[in-house]
Amino acid sequence: MSQFYDLPVIGIDVVADFSVATILNPSGDIFKKNFRFTHTLDGFESFLQLIKNTEEEFNSKPKVFCESTGIYHLTLLHFLSDRQIDIHVINPLITNSNKNFNIRKVKNDKLDSFSIARLCKFNDVKTSFFTSKDMLHLKLLVRDYYKIVDLRANSKKAFTNALYVYYPGMQNAFTDITGKTPLAFITKYPTPDDLLNASSDEVLDFLTSSSRRGLKWANTKLQKLLDIASSASVLGINPLTFTSKVHRFVDTYNFYEKQRLDIIDEIQDFINSASFADEFNYNISLLCSFKGTGLISAITLLVEMNDINNFTKASQLVAFFGVDPAVNESGNFKGDSNKMSKRGTAVGRRALYAIALSSIRKTKAGIPINPVLYDVYHTKLKGKKKKVRLVAIMNKLLRYIFSVLKNQKPYEVRDPRIHQQMFMTIDKKISKVA
Repeated sequence: MSQFYDLPVIGIDVVADFSVATILNPSGDIFKKNFRFTHTLDGFESFLQLIKNTEEEFNSKPKVFCESTGIYHLTLLHFLSDRQIDIHVINPLITNSNKNFNIRKVKNDKLDSFSIARLCKFNDVKTSFFTSKDMLHLKLLVRDYYKIVDLRANSKKAFTNALYVYYPGMQNAFTDITGKTPLAFITKYPTPDDLLNASSDEVLDFLTSSSRRGLKWANTKLQKLLDIASSASVLGINPLTFTSKVHRFVDTYNFYEKQRLDIIDEIQDFINSASFADEFNYNISLLCSFKGTGLISAITLLVEMNDINNFTKASQLVAFFGVDPAVNESGNFKGDSNKMSKRGTAVGRRALYAIALSSIRKTKAGIPINPVLYDVYHTKLKGKKKKVRLVAIMNKLLRYIFSVLKNQKPYEVRDPRIHQQMFMTIDKKISKVA
């Protein structure tokens, strides 16, 4: 039985513009049901008064529970928290698996609030970590960053697809069509005829000055571009109309790129002005001690986990990021093709994925960025599928990150055998003392 058996419990079903609450008395019977209040100041004040009335009625502070809705519950959560109301947020996966305790299939806001109250009254339900307003604002800024990155990526993909129709071959002319030189080139010569009618010396000068890669590279690239233009002038569908599309894309892409850089500055400025600035910046430096970890990736991991002290074991952090394997067992059957649970933070996994990819690569000089993880991925897990190997690296990274943040010491690349010998030496010393 739950620790709230002798307290009143309030369950809230939150939607966009209003919420419905149900109150259970200490014995578990309904005290107040279907209390509907709007998401306005007056609505929140009326609900606050109901909580106070409940406290006076039973001479004990009620425990309040609501479902995580992404964004809709946030204003209510902080409104009540600022007024010292003990409110907890539960994962909708928990409530969805417990709402239909009756056989009949019924789904409405009134029943949902009762289900939440009943579930939290009589069960030991895990609740989400509380996020301060400053940390919440930073978290939303980081998520805005990824939205802008996705918009920029979508515009690039749409433009690249258009090249297949209007300027076939140009999509393969450069490694990245959105690089400085490719963008400047496609802006200056948006159609095959624009390039074919230009003088070779003019184009060579442009490529040389724009790329700074020398005349030899420019001559080779020019010949490739001329071949593409000659072919595209025949194969392309009405390439003359492509000029306006090129300019729209360049303007759009540059806009998103400016927005991306601006929000990075905003994120850094906010961190430096926040109450947790010193601790947070130090933790950023700890995560950046993992080679291949960028500033935004480090910040993303920190805001998603909120506080490393919320986790007592590395396995909890792994589960929080959804990198743990989903269990598939029934009776004597045990599944052997389990996948990632993906029950945790998707944004956090995205940053972790980027770090994992960097960790299994080499520098331009041919030196592994992380020799230990590189060896695990390319040697010890060689027979596994690529995705399986990468998930294993993500799992290991989280365990390293847990240790680094808990111990507040930078990451050091150590051979696992040396690491094992260190612990064996420590164990021997402890046993001698004992």
